[in-house]
Amino acid sequence: MSLFFSSAAQEKTIRLFPEGVPGSTVTLEEVADENGNRVANETVLRITNVCEPTVTIYEPSEEVASGSAVIVCPGGGYGVLAYDLEGDEVCLWLNELGITAVLLKYRVPPPPGQKRHEAPLQDLQRAVSYVRANANRLNIDPDRIGVMGFSAGGHLSVMACNSFDRRTYPPVDEADGMSCRPNFCLLVYPAYLDGENFRLAPEIQVSSKTPPTMLIQTEDDRSFINSSLFYYYALKEAGVPVWMHLYHRGGHGYGLRDTGAVVNSWPDRAEDWFREIGIID
Repeated sequence: MSLFFSSAAQEKTIRLFPEGVPGSTVTLEEVADENGNRVANETVLRITNVCEPTVTIYEPSEEVASGSAVIVCPGGGYGVLAYDLEGDEVCLWLNELGITAVLLKYRVPPPPGQKRHEAPLQDLQRAVSYVRANANRLNIDPDRIGVMGFSAGGHLSVMACNSFDRRTYPPVDEADGMSCRPNFCLLVYPAYLDGENFRLAPEIQVSSKTPPTMLIQTEDDRSFINSSLFYYYALKEAGVPVWMHLYHRGGHGYGLRDTGAVVNSWPDRAEDWFREIGIID
């Protein structure tokens, strides 16, 4: 994996709901904090009080563009977004592979009285439909649009992969006439997928229509290892193509950074998977 990302990626930020967020009456001042935790001796940009969801589009160079796109969902426990560790840095890596990256800034924390994933799922469904509706302009294949999630962003990605038959907000414009089903899904240390008695969380309903999925997980991520194991088993039982790389150690929240663990090689395995399923050449 190359750690030297091109600075040529073109970034463009777009409001997902330009006429107003559906049903939202909450207005908070967005806060960005770089003084919190550190990963691999580097700070992590944590953003919270997100009330205006956006997507930022990173386009690869024409020389390597594959015609595929991935919508990136950072984690942060549905309270904050690890916006560089699991966002910007990931988008630049995807660009290196020739993939158009779409960084989703979804609403956090949850409004009072709402389930933690309710507003973010609206944002991600809208993002998938928006990218698909603008496939020609973005020079991508509308049938090669995936989602990628870290930690809580993994839970959000799974919700989008299993709730696409019902749009969770009133249609806004013609873009919402497009399907909000992702074509594939990459999950890195996903959280909150497991329920009781070796079953998935009740809000997750896997079917044979769930998109092909890859999971990256470590055994010592003790709070969330069952999320990956239970989801892997559910996908296998439903006949969904699924890959999982299970590493011995590495913990949680490493993103693409070098923490000295073997799990840091996961982007190479993801690249192999992208090639296998036809996302890149």
